[in-house]
Amino acid sequence: MTPITHLDLTGFTEQEPGVWTDAQGLVLSVHFFGLVPDLPAPLDAPDRLRHGLARSVAGAGAGLIEAVVGEVDSVPAVRQFVKVRRPNGHGQVFLGSWTVPRATCSATVKVQAGEGATTGMREAVVLARTGPERYFAPHPYGPGVEGGLPYHVGDHEEWDAEFPDHPLTLVRAALRRIAPTVALHDGFKTLPPFAGAAPSPVPAQSPPTAGPGPSGVRRWFRRGLTDRVRAGLRGGARR
Repeated sequence: MTPITHLDLTGFTEQEPGVWTDAQGLVLSVHFFGLVPDLPAPLDAPDRLRHGLARSVAGAGAGLIEAVVGEVDSVPAVRQFVKVRRPNGHGQVFLGSWTVPRATCSATVKVQAGEGATTGMREAVVLARTGPERYFAPHPYGPGVEGGLPYHVGDHEEWDAEFPDHPLTLVRAALRRIAPTVALHDGFKTLPPFAGAAPSPVPAQSPPTAGPGPSGVRRWFRRGLTDRVRAGLRGGARR
C-alpha cells in the first residue's frame, strides 16, 4: 500500500522496492513516515518554516539551498534542495525533495546525486565571475543560520544551464519533471492537514487500502538512506 499511486519513472531502473537509479547517477526514492512531521512550522507560515529548516539543516552540518511551499497533486507540500558532505569527506551530495505533510504522517519523493571525481568546478567558476564579495552571502532565510555548509550564489538555479552535468542541475531537473506526475491516493489526500509539530509523536492513522497503482510503487516506506543509496554515495555518482 502506498499514498503514491503514480509517478513518471521514465529513464529510471528499479534497484529495490521504492528506489530507482538512472544512467546519470541519480537516485530516486519514495518514503512514508508514520509520525507527526518534524517540520519546524506549518506550511502557512513560510518564513518561519524556511528559517527553521535552514537552522536545523545547518545544525546537522549540511546546507539548505532552497525551500519553497507549493503543492503535489493539489495537496500542500514543501520542496527543499539540500547539500551535504559526502560521507568520505570528498565532495558533496545534493538532495531535492517534495514532502507532503499531513497531521500524523507524511510522504516524500526524493532525488539525489553526488559529485564524482572532479569537485568544486562550478563553485570555482562562479566565484571567479562574481568575486568573493558577491559570491558569499548571509543566508536569505534569516539570521541565526550558522554552521554547516556555507550558503553561496554558486548554487543558484541561474547557473544550471552552464553546468548541465552538475549533480545539483540534474537533481533540480529531475524533480521538476517528476513532481507534476505524482498522484496521491484520495485517502491520504483527505487526512487532516499538518498544523504544526505536536509535543510528542502521535501514531499515524491507518493508511487507506490501495492497489499498486500504475507506477508499480507497492508499499509504504519508512526509511532513511537505504544500504544501496549509502553504497552509491561512498562510491560516487556514475557518469
